[in-house]
Amino acid sequence: MTTDLVTGADPELDALRSAVAADLPDYVADLERLVNIDCGSYTPEGVNEIGRWVTGFLTDLGADVDLRPDPEGRFGNTVVATFDGRAGGPRVVLIGHMDTVFDAGTVAERPFRVDNGIAHGPGVTDMKSGLLGGLYAVKAVLGELGGLPFERLTFVANPDEEVGSPSSTPHIRAAAADADACLVLECARANGDIVSARKGILDVRIVVHGRAAHAGVEPEKGRNAILEAARIVRQLHELNGRWPDVTVNVGKISGGTRPNVVPDRCEIEVDVRATTGDGLDAVEAALREIAAATEVPDTTAELEVMAGWRPMEKLARSGRLVEHAQSVARRLGFEIKDTSTGGASDANSTSGMGVPSLDGLGPIGGSDHSPAEYLELDSVVPRTALLAGLLLAIARDPEVLAWRADDPRFATASV
Repeated sequence: MTTDLVTGADPELDALRSAVAADLPDYVADLERLVNIDCGSYTPEGVNEIGRWVTGFLTDLGADVDLRPDPEGRFGNTVVATFDGRAGGPRVVLIGHMDTVFDAGTVAERPFRVDNGIAHGPGVTDMKSGLLGGLYAVKAVLGELGGLPFERLTFVANPDEEVGSPSSTPHIRAAAADADACLVLECARANGDIVSARKGILDVRIVVHGRAAHAGVEPEKGRNAILEAARIVRQLHELNGRWPDVTVNVGKISGGTRPNVVPDRCEIEVDVRATTGDGLDAVEAALREIAAATEVPDTTAELEVMAGWRPMEKLARSGRLVEHAQSVARRLGFEIKDTSTGGASDANSTSGMGVPSLDGLGPIGGSDHSPAEYLELDSVVPRTALLAGLLLAIARDPEVLAWRADDPRFATASV
């Protein structure tokens, strides 16, 4: 991007912003259309309706689009679109998701609406607005340059992010395997911050097995699984504070059948979070030790990690992406900061692979996963222009390509 040193004008960035602003009526119409589709993670027909629309948009922009079905048929298709550009340019991945946390029927209860410049509706911020922001940013760059300044730009539209991306993660990892940067389109924080770090997460289930017996006639023959589970719960919560920024929470426990039966089974569900990979590994090892150290005789405990996301740690190269984003924002007339957050996203997957990653690049909104979810419509143009400008800044930064020289992911890849 070239800035006029006399006037401070930035014609190219101004053109991008003007293109985005001209498309705002279409963006809002598209937002209404997408929000008014029930597309919870477990409503694959709705997710696939979103996917067909996204496929059409990307195809019209010139992408080669591939639909990847979920092997087990539980979720919608993962949309993987590829734009091929100039040889020798960087390889960038954009990721947005199509699913929401809301059950079928939610749209009928509270469809899309706009009140005083604030849009409401299921998934309006998380993340229909960011998904559209990515699409319209690519459209603006293509319109301004007549092509993309990348060797390859991959756009992944994920059908199952809200349940941990079980179906889409292999496709995301494949797209990111030789990428120079990854940009994730979750909404900006309510104060406008972008996200450069996220906690890693383990979803853990512990099943305690005991022995059933009549609680009144011969309780001595029983082995109380709930009693053993209570010991485990207490010791799990004692892990809080052992390491900086590690949290352990038992969020669900169930066991037993009747008060007059010594329970032979109890199940515990645990949420574990940590800001570093080392912290996540340490707390997992501690959980396994606690589960194995039974106190009630003849009871056993089985621990299973149901799902896991490595932390999105702020890599040095991710800091470079932050600097670019802040520079573009200043030239657009506003300031942004980067922050860390406790929630996971697909940026955890890409950052965990060592790919420089940045998140929170959608418009500004809040109250995600609730009936109060909202989007500030006046943030759409500046934040979409920010994303478009960031794409150009990455494409034109020689350091981005220089990263490949010492990145082990490129050891066997052509450069």
